[in-house]
Amino acid sequence: MSFVRWPFFDDAHRTFAGDLERWLRAATVADDERDADASTRAWVRALADAGWLRACVPRSAGGVRDHLDVRTLCIGRETLAARSALADFAFAMQGLGSAPISLFGSDALAQAYLPRVVDGTCIAAFALSEREAGSDVAALTTAARRDGDAYVIDGEKSWISNAGIADCYVVFARTGESGAKGLTAFAVDAATPGCTVTERIETISPHPLGTVRLRDCRVSATQRIGEEGAGFKIAMATLDVFRSTVGAAALGFARRALEESVAHAASRRLFGGTLGDLQLTQAAIAAMATDVDASALLVYRAAWEKDSGAARVTRESAMAKWFATEAAGRVCDRAVQLFGGRGVTRGEIVERLYRDVRALRIYEGASEIQQVVIAKQLLAR
Repeated sequence: MSFVRWPFFDDAHRTFAGDLERWLRAATVADDERDADASTRAWVRALADAGWLRACVPRSAGGVRDHLDVRTLCIGRETLAARSALADFAFAMQGLGSAPISLFGSDALAQAYLPRVVDGTCIAAFALSEREAGSDVAALTTAARRDGDAYVIDGEKSWISNAGIADCYVVFARTGESGAKGLTAFAVDAATPGCTVTERIETISPHPLGTVRLRDCRVSATQRIGEEGAGFKIAMATLDVFRSTVGAAALGFARRALEESVAHAASRRLFGGTLGDLQLTQAAIAAMATDVDASALLVYRAAWEKDSGAARVTRESAMAKWFATEAAGRVCDRAVQLFGGRGVTRGEIVERLYRDVRALRIYEGASEIQQVVIAKQLLAR
């Protein structure tokens, strides 16, 4: 991973990157798209046993730094994505699913959940989206009403990663007025009566995904994360940390596609030479390499800004997520083209990458939303 030589990083980051790459070369977890649940659980277990999930929580809960270090998270996602989409998914969801507790949870909530996230005994999920409230978070309708020392939650969450295998869902529900100000976040154990997974959603790149229904789901007020009405702020602050990491995952996919393409172009014989001798091949590889490096600069700029103490990196993380995911789509598409018939053959690495990368342009804010965010940030000045 050549990017860690850049001045965005310190020696601890470089050590983390090198150690993770060496561990991955020896890791024996095999992805099985026919059973993504089992593969995800296996990756969580392996990552936990090797200590890599410590990057997903602050030092007070067994993490590697005092705060959630975005550069470490990005390095982790880039490195894991280059090997396995499910490895990246397992790592990312342990961080995203528990981040509201890391950032805003009480000491009691942090101690109840975060050590179990680190040791892999608590698989985490981030339950924000609904069928009619994806990009428009303020439109969500899941409701939580206060009842003595508890809240009763009713509603349905859809497109929830880890649905069906999660041990805890961070659920965002409406406790007050309409719009952004009326939302509150809760830690809801999957075993809580009234919390059920009603649907599993199949996608072109298989991973645990589904719909979670909450009916008369009663949780103690101590399970509330932050203040009542602070849910929108909590969701946006969490995405402010993790949006850059989506770009990092895209960067990992793109980097692997580029590596596979260069190796293929150098060895594929045709017309008395190699595929790489053709100028159009060289042009494709040049464009791919430039997209990879430009993505890395934007991703790690945003991560460095956040780690350097910036309260918000909304514009920077939106740029990183938008550019890197779109660029990775271009890189993987070019890789398929360079591989020809092999590129669309099930089981080829570039065929898998082509499917893996597509969802990244949609989740945690689609590309179109990122463009609106960037423009609004600039116009507000």
